[in-house]
Amino acid sequence: MLAIKGARVLTMAEPGLLENATVILDGDSIIEVGENVVIPDDCDIYNAAGKYLVPGFIDSHTHIGLEEEIYRIEGSDVNEISDPITPQLRALDGINFWDLAFEDALKGGVTRSLSMPGSANIIGGQAVFLKHLAQRSEDMVYKNPWGLKAALGENPKRVYAEQKKSPITRMANASLLREALYIAARNMDKEDIKAADAYQQDPLQKVLKKEMPLLIHVHRADDILTALRIKDEFDINMIIQHGTEAVKVADELLKRNVPVFLGPLLINRAKVELQEVSFRTAMLLAERGVKFSLITDHPVVPIEHLRVCAAIAAREGLDEDDALKAITSWPAEILNVSQDLGSISRGKKADIVIYSGHPLEFRSRVEMVIVDGITWRG
Repeated sequence: MLAIKGARVLTMAEPGLLENATVILDGDSIIEVGENVVIPDDCDIYNAAGKYLVPGFIDSHTHIGLEEEIYRIEGSDVNEISDPITPQLRALDGINFWDLAFEDALKGGVTRSLSMPGSANIIGGQAVFLKHLAQRSEDMVYKNPWGLKAALGENPKRVYAEQKKSPITRMANASLLREALYIAARNMDKEDIKAADAYQQDPLQKVLKKEMPLLIHVHRADDILTALRIKDEFDINMIIQHGTEAVKVADELLKRNVPVFLGPLLINRAKVELQEVSFRTAMLLAERGVKFSLITDHPVVPIEHLRVCAAIAAREGLDEDDALKAITSWPAEILNVSQDLGSISRGKKADIVIYSGHPLEFRSRVEMVIVDGITWRG
């Protein structure tokens, strides 16, 4: 067992901040947390006096391991641009577990992330939920698959217009997505379907049966509305990816209880869809009651800067506590793992980060990371 004593614990749950607190870990679990905890005699002790202890950060939209920063063709396995409909692809099969970004993530206090195919295709493939530290590379897989990636808007239009094939309009984007879902729904209970078709349609049928959500890349408000129409037509669970103009349709998102993986925000306006990118969007969504988490879209924004994104969002009006929740408890809730992750409380996973100062202070450094009881020091 390990007792971390004297820390300022930002629990991301009730009662909030604990001063001079002790957290006791036993293997991969938190077994006690509080300000007046009796430390068992057989505990190793880490003195964290004056430091901050927080839950490990969760980046809910990345391409970590799929799109490596120092490579071009050699390390880019994020977009299969031979066909706009590829639901059968699995991000896990493209992950390089030795990608330098996994250690970078730990340096920024990010202990887990959702890695997914890119947005070149209308349907890109299945995401994988990863943890960034484990004894074996295969043990870095936390949940697989976790969601099916889809995309509307500029990216599929650009990629396939260059190949002079559909889709080259927003109409075709939506039509191809509908067609794929329609065919999968029609074949749901058929026994005589070809094996190749069954293999491709199985992930879509999981979406139709609400066994996993559709993770749909949309920036502009009109594309978000198209996505919501498709959600309504097929009665599926959906999470908006990016949501640059989500504030414009906040009421529609709220009415359907559709959350947003918001970002990347620490970027320039590299394309038309990003003309309204702003850190103030986080505050505005919070005010409207829309569920969201902050993302880096790594490597678009390096994953270690997830907390920087949260800090700037706080500077631009988002409540400081909410800024931290947007990278801890809120993504855990949206990803349906809040029973294990996202806050510091008894029974949760030993998934924690110790900072030299407040985690939203740029000069604070990560001093120790623990993921499922395994320790990393920078």
